[in-house]
Parts: sequence; structure tokens; C-alpha cells
Amino acid sequence: MDLKNSTVLITGGTSGIGLELVKQLTEQGATIIVTGRNLDALNETKRVFPKVHTFQSDVSKLNDIEQLYKDITQQFPALNIIINNAGQMRLIDLQDSSLDLENINREIATNLSGTIQMVHQFLPHLLTQKSAAIVNVSSGIAFMSYSPAPIYSATKAGVRAYTQALRLQLEDTNVKVFEMIPPGVKTNLQNDWIKRPADSMMMTADKMVKVAIDGLLKDKKELKPFAIRVIQIATKLIPNVLLNFGHREFKEIKKLKIGK
Repeated sequence: MDLKNSTVLITGGTSGIGLELVKQLTEQGATIIVTGRNLDALNETKRVFPKVHTFQSDVSKLNDIEQLYKDITQQFPALNIIINNAGQMRLIDLQDSSLDLENINREIATNLSGTIQMVHQFLPHLLTQKSAAIVNVSSGIAFMSYSPAPIYSATKAGVRAYTQALRLQLEDTNVKVFEMIPPGVKTNLQNDWIKRPADSMMMTADKMVKVAIDGLLKDKKELKPFAIRVIQIATKLIPNVLLNFGHREFKEIKKLKIGK
């Protein structure tokens, strides 16, 4: 992909991987459009990166996506890349009856439905561009269920499956489809966790995004670091070991909550 002459829309671009994408794509010379739910965070992103364009929008809301499409395509007709990065990851006990249906669906509405809806809304426009791309952010957890975050696990497995199908359906078009697959990355996704992952198990956002940028420049379909290749092999050779490792964390988290 030619990133220097591209106009890129990044959802959830005010923190973590999204904000690092803003930084590194700005260094590539791309025109950057950032969306997010929090107006203060958008304003701060604009302060740090004055050249970016910000829009308050929530990918879990149909009306927001429809309005965003109208605004973006009118103001930035050269838009040719969308990065579906907005996401939520929560530690959830599925036996917790205090979670109502709307609450339990929150991650699905953002991570999976939001990605699908953004693609469906913007695809007709992208098809009109000479060169275009869709980047969907999944996770290493797409390869193995992580019991402390069961809904997140389901959404990221869904994003991976959807992205693979989308790539096949668009194979004869001008729209390239990429999947960014981070391992554990130190971001604000874990800010309110009662038990945070060990730093030694986590990758920094700048290193993950560098891998992604390098992959985009080389048109690699899967934008993934070496750690993901290890996970892919391990899930084939020792799947139960990985599942049980994650489940031990769930048991520890449950004990901490009971002890509060």
C-alpha cells in the first residue's frame, strides 16, 4: 500500500494501538481521520497531532456510522483506507446475573458488529477508489478462547472469520483486506482490570504498530508479530495447555473479586 498518498480513517484512534497508528501513519505522510466516543480524548489527540481530523462517533451505534459516512465522504472524497480498531475488552464472569442483556452485548456491538457495519457502510465508497484497503484488528485470542474475557474472545474470533471471508469476496476488486493480529499489548483496555497482565507478557503498542505498518507497505495480508506465529503453532500442538493457562487467571480473578 502507498500510505504516503492515502487518506486513512481510524476508529478508536485516541489511545493505545489506535493512537500509535495515528502517530506512525502521520510520520508516513498520510492524511489521518480519527473517530472516538470521548470528545475530550479526541481534542487531546488533535492537540498532540494538529494535522489530524477528528469526528466524535460510536461504532456500536447505527446512526453514528451513517452520519460519519456522510460527513467523511463529503469532506474527504479521497478516503481509501479504513482501520477498524475500536474495541472493548472486559473480564466477565458468565455466572454474574447482574449483567443485563444490553451490558453483556456491549463488546459484540463494538468489536464485531461495529467492524462489520463500518465495512458495509464504507465499502461502496472504497470500491470507487483506484487503490483501497480495509484493516480489521483482531487478536491472538482469536486463535484460543481466553476464559476471563469470554465475550471478547468470541468477538475477535468472529472478526478473524469475517475478515477472511471478506478478503475472498473482494479478491477481484481494488480493495485489499488486511488483518492486524496483536498479541497482548499494553493499552488502556486493561485499565480497570482487578488483575492486570504481567508486563513481561505484553508487547508495546509502538512495536506492534511498526510491525503493522511494515506489513501494510509490503501488502502482507496478516499484520502480525513473531509472538502470534508462536501462538498459532502452540494452539495446534498444545491447545489445552493454553486454555488452562488462561483459565487459571480466571480463577485467580474470581478469588480477588470475592475477597474485595
